Amino acid sequence: MDAWVVARPGPMASRPLARVRLPVPRPGEGEVLVKVEACAVCRTDLHLAEGDLPPLRPRTVPGHEAVGRVAGPPPAGSALTLGSRVGVAWLRSTCGRCRYCLRGLENLCPGSAYTGWHADGGYAEYLVAPADYVYPLPEDRPAEKLAPLLCAGIIGYRALLRCDLPPGGRLGVYGFGASAHLTTQAALARGATVHVLTRSAAARELALELGAASAGGAYDTPPEPLDAAILFAPVGDLVPVALAALDRGGTLAVAGIHLSAIPPLDYPRHLFQERTLRSVTANTRADGRDYLRSATEDPPRVTTAPYPFEAADRALGDLAADQVNGAAVLRFS
Repeated sequence: MDAWVVARPGPMASRPLARVRLPVPRPGEGEVLVKVEACAVCRTDLHLAEGDLPPLRPRTVPGHEAVGRVAGPPPAGSALTLGSRVGVAWLRSTCGRCRYCLRGLENLCPGSAYTGWHADGGYAEYLVAPADYVYPLPEDRPAEKLAPLLCAGIIGYRALLRCDLPPGGRLGVYGFGASAHLTTQAALARGATVHVLTRSAAARELALELGAASAGGAYDTPPEPLDAAILFAPVGDLVPVALAALDRGGTLAVAGIHLSAIPPLDYPRHLFQERTLRSVTANTRADGRDYLRSATEDPPRVTTAPYPFEAADRALGDLAADQVNGAAVLRFS
């Protein structure tokens, strides 16, 4: 099968990805074989390719927002059926026994594993995944529009939970890529007022089209104090900026697996008056099920930039250069 691997982690200009031929993977116990239709391109893939996220194994196939069809007999007892459409997301497996798993916090499981990092992902014609960790998906929507929901949507949903946005509250969104444009729609559906702050003029235009009350530069001050904020941009310099924009009792959630260094914080300005700073660590399967259910019942507008599978390296390069509006998606012919 055709696949892309991280051959030499480094800047995209150094061509860290290589297109190769690999054997079609064979499912292990409890796993299912999936023939990939589309795979969204995530900034985490970029961090892996460039080495910000250290590879755990040589020549890993990236990609953790894959939509495809069950291509082999599913495991005994599984609700999946041959040929059904499924989604494979970032969280690949957990131990199911630790105190985090038993408390419903499987995203914090020390034994958790992730698609496209611990195991090969969706930048390939086929992948295997544990059947208990894939999501059934609707048959009547384009794979290209479903793929971004599997990480951009799910992680954005968890970030929205973590930022404690009150009903009808004022939300600041810092950075406006794949996840942010879906999360903004989810917040608007809850009656929030959303202020977007991002450096991209095209992203600011999209934010206003989707219903944001304002759209300014990443380091601008929003037009009113914020009840909550989510930082999607992997830029630590924006943490004190977003904290300073919070009203009393506000919460900032940082929604990224990688973040550049955070400058020193000033306690009276950034944290006093019960302001809170939180991280977002992956998602639980419950998050995935809840978000995908709502996104199926009330589909968001998914803005995509399609790329042929053969151009995966160009897609990641465009993402690195902030030349993607919405979500880049690899399409398989």
